[in-house]
Amino acid sequence: MKTSLIALVAAGCGLALATQSATAADLTENATSGYNWSGVYVGFGGGAGALVGEVDINPLAASANGIGGEGVFGELTVGYDYMMSPRVLIGAFADARIGNIGANLSMGPGSVDAKADYGFDVGVRAGYLLTPSTLAYVLGGYSWQHFDVSSNPAGLDYSWDSSGFVVGAGIETAISSNWTLKSEYRYSHFGSEDFGSAGVIEVTPSMHTLHAGLNYRFGMNSGGAGFDAPSYSWNGLTIGAAVGAGGLVHDLKVPGLGLGFNGIGAEGIFAEASIGYDMEFSGNWVAGVMANARYSTISSELSAPGGNASIDADYGFDVLARLGYKVGAGTLVYGLAGYSHQHFEINVSGLGDLYDWNASGFSVGGGIETAVTDRTTLNLEYRYSDYGSEDFGSAGLFKVDPSSHTVRAGLKFKLM
Repeated sequence: MKTSLIALVAAGCGLALATQSATAADLTENATSGYNWSGVYVGFGGGAGALVGEVDINPLAASANGIGGEGVFGELTVGYDYMMSPRVLIGAFADARIGNIGANLSMGPGSVDAKADYGFDVGVRAGYLLTPSTLAYVLGGYSWQHFDVSSNPAGLDYSWDSSGFVVGAGIETAISSNWTLKSEYRYSHFGSEDFGSAGVIEVTPSMHTLHAGLNYRFGMNSGGAGFDAPSYSWNGLTIGAAVGAGGLVHDLKVPGLGLGFNGIGAEGIFAEASIGYDMEFSGNWVAGVMANARYSTISSELSAPGGNASIDADYGFDVLARLGYKVGAGTLVYGLAGYSHQHFEINVSGLGDLYDWNASGFSVGGGIETAVTDRTTLNLEYRYSDYGSEDFGSAGLFKVDPSSHTVRAGLKFKLM
């Protein structure tokens, strides 16, 4: 799973870097003056995401992936970038964050919370300017996270620190002479914790997060190379393809006993095809509709010597509307909302497809989309999706309510 997630991040950014092969016929004849991306910057922002804890019970050779949670965080950033050429950038960054991403177990009047409350990342990034004002990049580095388990009423209090790595990809675009806006996906993986059990039980956390933020760049409006930029019209019909990754959390409830667990975690990757129509209005506003279908490997897995079982979110579709604002001639920042449908199934080794169900719900999110040729755009987009409950024929005695945090990177092609 870890290898697949890292490969997906590289593939998503590869969509951006592949646009270097665009021919001169795809570009306008007029060079656009550039920004000076070299130098120090500071920033602030926040995000949302999902946490998945893989639980290993070593004496039984059993594992479950696993414990899931979700939440939000705030973040402060400092960094330095250096332009190696008019379009290629390298840099370093450090982030500090505080948040509430985690799991919750409620038992009548009491509860137990396990959360990733604060941490930091230190890393490097490499980027390519799609336009003089919009950068696509990949990142990687060291990640440190503090975890805390506590109860209400008080009585349980356990915390630990864990080191790991982070990889990701993002898009950053200038919105004024010194300010830039970024949208960024990160996958973080941390070391195991055995809770003093001498390795009998180990939990290995990982996180899928979306980071959105504003950066202030010192001296960005002084100098900077200019180059030909795409001329793109936001009116028309498009088709697209995307790859993505994310986490899903099943919120379990037993209403009669006052029990709730948020929850069972899942993670994986997916591929998606889309069709949409956009219309540009006065004042730099763009409105549109789109529909997409996906196939996913997002799954919760339980394995033991006697067999294995999984809860899979395998295929689904969305019908969405979006509203965006052009922050540059070829770059759109947008929000979206609409209907989402997801198919789930429970598989048990030796028994096959034991149970499956369809769930309807909603998605909300946003992203950044930028032109890479006069008929092609690249976008990075976050979605939070919440689906309806399933009671497995129990007449409401037992319910599962799934929700997901996903990020996709995609290319869209103008048809007309």
